[in-house]
Amino acid sequence: MIAIIDYGMGNLHSVSKAVERLGFTAVVTSCEREILAADGAILPGVGAFGDAMAELKATGLLETVRGFARSGKPLLGICLGMQLLFEESEEHGVHQGLALLPGRVVRFRGPFKIPHMGWNRLKFHGSSPLLQGVEEGHVYFVHSYHVLPDHPADLLATTDYHQPVTAIVGRGNVFGMQFHPEKSGVIGMKLLKNFLSLCRESRNIANSR
Repeated sequence: MIAIIDYGMGNLHSVSKAVERLGFTAVVTSCEREILAADGAILPGVGAFGDAMAELKATGLLETVRGFARSGKPLLGICLGMQLLFEESEEHGVHQGLALLPGRVVRFRGPFKIPHMGWNRLKFHGSSPLLQGVEEGHVYFVHSYHVLPDHPADLLATTDYHQPVTAIVGRGNVFGMQFHPEKSGVIGMKLLKNFLSLCRESRNIANSR
């Protein structure tokens, strides 16, 4: 079972349906017990960083998400959800994030259209089970802020929007995608399927102990 974490700010329905289309059971939930019992968890997000962190605190899910990450089971942040994985954001002031990955979130700066919206090509960096069997094709982005990871090893993919832009991150069991995999056609669904396969493998390992 995959928990889609509901803290009031995410594309819950579309992510849930994408998980189900790939043959996995999804539950949209704000229940700590259900989240911690899941084989994997997805943290979606749409809106402002500070508002999202305030909702996570208000719903009591802040420590639940951190606890899930500590469990070693796969966690995926999508769009704003990926940004929340990092230490801080400068969106409408400085706000502290979940601090599961080192780095910060900054606004695009330059004489080009903001937000970054549309289909852009991925460029992979290094290797990860998340990227296995996936081509460097186009995926769908909508964002005005982007992540600057502290450690290059956490950077799994970038795209180009007048500058290199962090597209996929990963460290251990914690992953993030700045784009919307559920809206990104075949490539997005392959990436999501690879994440779900990691969740299944993690469950099988736990059951064999």
